[in-house]
Parts: sequence; structure tokens; C-alpha cells
Amino acid sequence: MHSRREFIHRLAISTAGIPFLSSKFPFFDDRPLRVAIMGLGGYGTRVGEAMQSCRRAKLVGVISGTPSKIKAWQEKYNIPDKNCYNYENFDNIKENTDIDAVYVITPNALHHDHVIRAAKAGKHVICEKPMALNAKEGQDMVNACREANVKLLVGYRMHFEPKTLEIVRMRKEGEFGKILFFQGLSGFKIGDPNQWRLDKDLAGGGSLMDIGIYAINGARYMVGEEPVWVTAQETKTDPQKFKDGVDETIQFQMGFPSGAVASCLSTYNMNNLDRFFLNGEKGFAELQPSTGYGPIEGKTHIGPLTQPHKTHQTVQMDEMAGIILDGHKAIVPVDGVEGLKDLQIIDAIYEACRSGQKVSLQA
Repeated sequence: MHSRREFIHRLAISTAGIPFLSSKFPFFDDRPLRVAIMGLGGYGTRVGEAMQSCRRAKLVGVISGTPSKIKAWQEKYNIPDKNCYNYENFDNIKENTDIDAVYVITPNALHHDHVIRAAKAGKHVICEKPMALNAKEGQDMVNACREANVKLLVGYRMHFEPKTLEIVRMRKEGEFGKILFFQGLSGFKIGDPNQWRLDKDLAGGGSLMDIGIYAINGARYMVGEEPVWVTAQETKTDPQKFKDGVDETIQFQMGFPSGAVASCLSTYNMNNLDRFFLNGEKGFAELQPSTGYGPIEGKTHIGPLTQPHKTHQTVQMDEMAGIILDGHKAIVPVDGVEGLKDLQIIDAIYEACRSGQKVSLQA
């Protein structure tokens, strides 16, 4: 009779050429991506809760400037003291081998510094969108992560959403024919006038930086091209709430190399705006709601989209674990270069608002 050790050894040899076993048998599961969340506000809380259902990503640490929040998260998620940091001492995470990646979910103006510090500490970084305040900052962050040999990903949860990906698949396979037009409507009536999203120093702008980026990014993955020009017009009806440098409503247009055009709206002063529409010579696709937390609803010229809803942040974190740990490639990219492209367009839209002129985008 063979010993148990001999049996395991022979089993390992016999299955060495079958890489798919890890996804089918629980005792072959790969280790999880161990994540520390930086910024324990509303969205950080949503991500933390969603991660409890992840298969490949695990919440193991927190970074916050509020001791009471750290304590509450420790109790809720069983996080040890050694994995808890504040904004002053989190560079010490470099010595912590229990943490693989930092998810930066702080106000926009802090992303640049926080991402670069995490990269210098040798940790992979996931950063909420917009990745930075402008393209120059974004390029700094991409460079820092490259130099540190860590991955930089951006929290584009819609890039993993099933109905969205079905439209991308149909477009790639030519089912809409030549793409002619995209419309993206993104907005809501914002509440508390004292929140950081209405503080230019922290937000870097207004609705465009928060909700309009969905229409920018959506136009790019729906049309399947990079825009070559933008025009834009800003409207402000409440200068008390939306002070200088904080945009209330921006309408913007983009042109693509094929001749397709996009017409988009970003606003903090209207509800019922969460719609994408893609039109081609052979058919169309519509999502409404298109970017909310779900469920996303949609249809195309051949009928309703019926892909099941899954919690976006759970799917995102599992997929990002595969990208970081296994080198998987996302169908729609979520890396720092993708985030940088959106920032370049945002810069151009603000310039078009200031100048009233069409702004060309470098290829």
C-alpha cells in the first residue's frame, strides 16, 4: 500500500499539465489578493462589504485618518492591529508581507500622493476614478508604478458588467454595423453643499470629475475608438452652490476617427440621467440605467439584454485579483493607461469650456 505522501506526489505529477483544475476543485484554489482599503467613507464601505463575497480578493487591512472608523472595521471584518494604518504612517506598509495591494478610495486630489506612496512601498494599487486631477498627475502615477514594478488599476467597475460587455461583444463582431453615434447622459441632483465633491481643492472640478467621466469612458468602450476632438459648453444656474472651478452642468461632444460622434451631458443639477445609447448602421444598443450600482437594464435591436446582475464591486475585485495575480487581461482595460486617457479628455473638455473652441486630442 502506498503512503499518503506518495499518493499526493503522484497526483501532483499526473495533474501538472491541467491548469484548469484550480477553478474546478476547491483544494487547488489560488491564494487571494490581499487588499487594504484606503478611505473608509461611503464608497469604501460599499467595496468592503462587497468583498465579503469575493472568491479571489480578501479585505485584510485599512488605512484611515479616523481612529473610530478603523476600530469599527476591525471589529466588523476581524482586521488585526498590524494591518491598520493612518495617512501619516502608511508608508510602513512596505514591511507588511500580509498586504498585496492598496485600494485608494480617497478624495480625487489625494489620489496622486497616495498612489505614488503605495507604489514606493512596493504594493500594487487600485485607484478610484478619476485617477487624478489632470493628465500630468496621471502620468506621474503611471510612471511611479512602472518604476516600482507594481500594477496600477482603476476602479472601472462597469468594465466587468455583463450587459455592458455583451454590447461590447456585439460591436466587436459587427452586429451594429458601422458605428455612427453615441449618447451618454450622466447626472443627478447633488445634496449637501459642504461635501468634498463640491470643494475644488479636493474634487478638482464638479460633475465632470464625478459622474461625467462615466459618459467619457462609456463613449470610448461603446464606440471602440479614441476621440480625436472635443467641444464643450458649461452651464451654471447656482453659483452659490457651484463655486468657481466646480462645474454644475457640462454638455460635451466628441469626434472619432471613423466619423462617429458622441453627444454627452454631465450634471449635478438634474435627476433621471443615467442612459447610454449606441447607434450603428445595422442596429442599436441602449442601457438605462447604464452605470448605477444595478441592476443595469438594457436592450438592443434584437431584444432585451438578460445577463444576470451581480454586485459590481464583488465582480470587479475578483477580476482585478486575476489581473494582478495571474496576469489576466480585461476585455475592456482597467489599467493606469486607461485612466490616463480619460484624464486627457477631461483636460480637453475643460479647455473647450474655457475657450469656446474645438480642442484636438493628440493621437
